Amino acid sequence: MPQPEPESSNIIEVRDLRKSYGDLKAVDGVSFSVSSGEVFGILGPNGAGKTTTVEILEGMRTPDSGTALVNGIDVQKNPRAVKKVIGIQLQSSAYFDRLNLTEILDVMASIYHREIDALGLLRKVELADRAKALFKELSGGQKQRFSVASTLINDPVLLFLDEPTTGLDPQARRHMWELVKQFKSEGRTVLLTTHYMEEAEELCDRVAIMDHGRIVAMDRPEALVDSLLSKGFQKERTEKLANLEDVFLDLTGRVLRDE
Repeated sequence: MPQPEPESSNIIEVRDLRKSYGDLKAVDGVSFSVSSGEVFGILGPNGAGKTTTVEILEGMRTPDSGTALVNGIDVQKNPRAVKKVIGIQLQSSAYFDRLNLTEILDVMASIYHREIDALGLLRKVELADRAKALFKELSGGQKQRFSVASTLINDPVLLFLDEPTTGLDPQARRHMWELVKQFKSEGRTVLLTTHYMEEAEELCDRVAIMDHGRIVAMDRPEALVDSLLSKGFQKERTEKLANLEDVFLDLTGRVLRDE
């Protein structure tokens, strides 16, 4: 199970975070908090400052000023302690080419000085039947699921998922959604970045929308939609009761498939 929570009910506390690269203000006075057990989304166009903000929270980048606490730990003062309580979804280039999936997880666990049930982690993401496969032999969807399994090695209280459904087919995307919901039911906190607004509405308790290094709006998805409607906003196209993805899933089924 996840490790004990800090005295504060907030897993993440960010205050006036700033980071510049020359004249570019990548993060320009960002402040927010994330509650324990919350699925929190950071949305924004490319270059909005999402990645820099997340990398600061992960202890991978140093801010120019401001504070960031994760599970009560100051990220700048003790990044190693932060890494013990978080899970980060790695890019595919981070994995060992000549090891099978079970071996990769075991090696990663040794870095944390932990003993794990590698097959159990693979079973959680429906990859138990691929336990002896090399990472490069996996399909795109399988690679995404394995990267999520790897975030659970140190039994983290906080998961960072960076666009986890990019490039996935509708069945695989829905399966990833169910995984995120499962993590929440286990008491874990999830910080999610995504370009898919439907995904954010489905999964996130709250979202922060960033642009030009600042948070321009932050609330529950339905509250943000209601606020827009209260301004008199009307869509040019009326939404239908179903869309093409609904047709696709109805015709092909919702069962997860692998190529």
